[in-house]
Amino acid sequence: MSTAPPRLQDPAPAPGEDPDDDRSLRPRRLQDFVGQEGIREQLAVSITAALRRGEALDHVLLAGPPGLGKTSLAQIIAAELDAPFTQTAGPALERKGDIASYLTSLEPGAVFFVDEIHRLPRALEETFYPAMEDGILPFTVGQGAGAKIVTLPLPPFTLIGATTRSGLLTTPLRDRFGIQHRLEHYQPEQLAQIVRRSAGLLGVSIEDDGAVAIARRSRGTPRVANRLLRRVRDYAEVRHGGVVTDEIAGSALDMLEVDDQGLDRLDREILHAICDKFGGGPVGLSTLAVAVGEEQDTIEDVYEPYLLQCGLIERTPRGRAATRRAYEHLGRKTPGPLTLL
Repeated sequence: MSTAPPRLQDPAPAPGEDPDDDRSLRPRRLQDFVGQEGIREQLAVSITAALRRGEALDHVLLAGPPGLGKTSLAQIIAAELDAPFTQTAGPALERKGDIASYLTSLEPGAVFFVDEIHRLPRALEETFYPAMEDGILPFTVGQGAGAKIVTLPLPPFTLIGATTRSGLLTTPLRDRFGIQHRLEHYQPEQLAQIVRRSAGLLGVSIEDDGAVAIARRSRGTPRVANRLLRRVRDYAEVRHGGVVTDEIAGSALDMLEVDDQGLDRLDREILHAICDKFGGGPVGLSTLAVAVGEEQDTIEDVYEPYLLQCGLIERTPRGRAATRRAYEHLGRKTPGPLTLL
């Protein structure tokens, strides 16, 4: 019977690993992963069951906005299974041969992680279907009337797909993932815990109220929290004695133009564009992207989810519209009656 590998406690960066690299701050084990309690509990049960049966874990789909820990969870799953980990991204898979090369080189029980799986070319999806369902890889030998299909058996493996746009996945591909989870934005107290842990790994002296100050402005996202922590650390080292307090964190984040609600300059430019240039909206995404000089995908994937979560904008059939809260946040008077909050 297989047994779970020993649990590790917040290891220091590996030899030769840059402590300022995001990878060095990632949790290595499931018990060290902060937040997403329901997902962690469900994954722990699935992983334990797979280990006890000596089987490969069922295929896993992780969805959610950027920076919430999908890649970290994929690496943790491999570590908990004590399995080899192979990583690629949807846009990197351009031909069926690319997929075949990865699949045929996997070791038994390996974890194959495909980031941005929604960007996998539709013509290549069918290559994954028999591999995920039946553990085989069919390929054509010969050409014309003499061509025949030969199937190559694959070792048991776990495909983990990560996506920020689950709606772009086709139903046949989505349905082949036996385990599906959506990660949600984090609460400030969870982010404060992440900030304190990261500060310890980075060797940053931080007070509890300093960690809370950073967490409040981190958009509910661990990746943003770690990025802001590094910038606050720089500010504290240059302008103060190096210890991050509530006041020092606030001054540093004000300098970085990150306001009390976690909005940065582009967030506010989006709100200003909707409120000032388009009379509160609605305005189409493509028009809004041109107005602020940013790509549509960046606005939709990175900025819009948090603005929606804060109740500052709303999606309508005709486009994006500002809410009453958006005008209040900008310190503007609402132009007439609004049906939105």
